[in-house]
Amino acid sequence: MCGIVGIVSQNPVNQSIYDALTVLQHRGQDAAGIVTVDDESCFRLRKANGLVSDVFQQVHMLRLQGNAGIGHVRYPTAGSSSVSEAQPFYVNSPYGLALVHNGNLTNSEDLKEKLFRLARRHVNTNSDSEALLNILAYYLDHVQTEKLSPEDIFYAIKKTHKDIRGAYACVAMILGHGLVAFRDPNGIRPLVLGQRTENGHTEYMFASESIAFDVAGFEFVRDIAPGEAVYVTFDGKLYSEQCAENPKLSPCIFEYVYFARPDSTIDGVSVYAARVHMGERLGEKIAREWADADIDVVIPIPETSNDIALRIAHVLNKPYRQGFVKNRYVGRTFIMPGQTQRVSAVRRKLNTIAAEFKGKNVLLVDDSIVRGTTSEQIVDMARAAGAKKVYFASAAPEIRYPNVYGIDMPTSHELIAYGRNVEEIAALIGVDKLIFQDLEALEAAVQQENPNIQQFDASVFTGQYVTGDISPAYLEQIAEQRNDSAKKKREKDATNLEIHNER
Repeated sequence: MCGIVGIVSQNPVNQSIYDALTVLQHRGQDAAGIVTVDDESCFRLRKANGLVSDVFQQVHMLRLQGNAGIGHVRYPTAGSSSVSEAQPFYVNSPYGLALVHNGNLTNSEDLKEKLFRLARRHVNTNSDSEALLNILAYYLDHVQTEKLSPEDIFYAIKKTHKDIRGAYACVAMILGHGLVAFRDPNGIRPLVLGQRTENGHTEYMFASESIAFDVAGFEFVRDIAPGEAVYVTFDGKLYSEQCAENPKLSPCIFEYVYFARPDSTIDGVSVYAARVHMGERLGEKIAREWADADIDVVIPIPETSNDIALRIAHVLNKPYRQGFVKNRYVGRTFIMPGQTQRVSAVRRKLNTIAAEFKGKNVLLVDDSIVRGTTSEQIVDMARAAGAKKVYFASAAPEIRYPNVYGIDMPTSHELIAYGRNVEEIAALIGVDKLIFQDLEALEAAVQQENPNIQQFDASVFTGQYVTGDISPAYLEQIAEQRNDSAKKKREKDATNLEIHNER
């Protein structure tokens, strides 16, 4: 889960890309990068570990000249947090090609083998995004003309679709030509198109979420369809074509539950409205199943669950209170690399307003329960603040299976709900009562905003993967790659490599 941006303009784009990345920062806090093209002849690149505001100083912004560019905020799922795996990636041949990618490829090892066998292309990192870039470059290299036509570019995208599997929303920049954005045939990860008119010229922008258009002064046009590619030349001509066989929209439902900002619209769905509907349905379930529960107050665990909890309080006719104060300078806890970091971060991230807990039976509301580490710590905080009873409601169903499409939920055994019933989970996190949203209700909450969405990627709840290619062997492989000890080893190896290269 990352954030991507691409802009073709008649004016410098460095500031607009920077601004867009700042409002997409929730999609990744590990690293950030921007590459622009100067007079269509030279890439200008800056990327590093850290937040957008830390990575780009004035000296970097001055160097990022050009009227077209792409940007990325990174949240690592494969590979390591090494700066060498920050995006954008680029290759010099053919033409000069740079790419940003949100998602995760499920056959990256096969792709690397194919690249070396057929094209002698070496992938230098563990990142699946670099493999994707090189596959696209390989097919663009098959075009035997100096100037690429839209048909040539769409041909390369079609061939790329046939080779790669998994989730991918991408924007690539081709020197001397333009930007091309494309999305996987299932539309698992979001990608939207915006435009604005400046001095009679139409300018275009691609982004992971529509909120990026607001800050950059673009208007939302539409979502990029599953399997579609949209090509915009540097002089502002737009072309689009369906490049995949049998595309079917199956967006990741966790985008609406947790990842996306509430002020974004994704695949025709207002994220805010979807969360309000989630609260409505969960409130009705609580009223139905907990009719005897003596709830005094409803308190959200900020911030994703705020709108959900407010609606639950309305349905239950109970007071809604903000019982936690959030430190906005601590990143999302369930994606942190180690258990010790996750535990300590909860205390740094949240603090209680004791008066809202003391002597009360509180209903805590969160968007989901993943590892359970955060939930357990928050329940302890509520009791320490004086709560008599602590009830807990999750706006998402039990998460029992790993995600393979760009969310770092590596192994079933790290998930608290795996192999456990509701009573067992309640005992582990220390609550008096626990309730989960039903999957049917969750899907209906999102479909209420866009009934044309017929199915979702809900694999973290069901274990059914929409790409149809996920085997037990693959799940075992990613478990070995992504557990905490493996991540620590990769970080150490990457650090040693960077130190060696700097000498």
